[in-house]
Amino acid sequence: MKVAIRGKNIEVTNALREYIEKRLSKLTRYFDDELDAQAVLSVVRDKSTIEITCFVDKIVLRGVETNDDMYAAIDLVVDKIIRQIHKHKTRLAKRFKKQEAFHPAQLDVPVEEETIEVVKRKHFAVRPMDVEEAILQMNLIGHDFFMFFNAETESMNVVYRRHDGFYGLIEPELQ
Repeated sequence: MKVAIRGKNIEVTNALREYIEKRLSKLTRYFDDELDAQAVLSVVRDKSTIEITCFVDKIVLRGVETNDDMYAAIDLVVDKIIRQIHKHKTRLAKRFKKQEAFHPAQLDVPVEEETIEVVKRKHFAVRPMDVEEAILQMNLIGHDFFMFFNAETESMNVVYRRHDGFYGLIEPELQ
């Protein structure tokens, strides 16, 4: 397991580093492959925030938690990631169960499946704009995110409002 830990407005002590590594080691039992994780610790106005991103088996697991105590935030975010793993593994199991051969006995037992349903679609005209104009448009319509065609990079981007009140930009990376 590889863990990269860095801090914003906080010094990452050996005790914090060891605690994060110990808690993240619980995740290795769910996967056969190598687990790569990134942890970003930050403190803003006496609130401790931890953001953990795990890369394994071509999936990305991410969790963010804020608490008064950094150790409590670490526990909460690891529990959140474990719930994501269980949800992912359950979906995989259901998918493989569907692919099994037909058995008439299975018709007697009703199986409830979690369905993912798109309940609303929106279409909008896309025109080139810069990031600042996109943020203004987002604020005008009162949304937390806004998708736009970036005139500078000539690609589709998304701006979003972060929990700390600042803005973020998502840019695609061609591979």
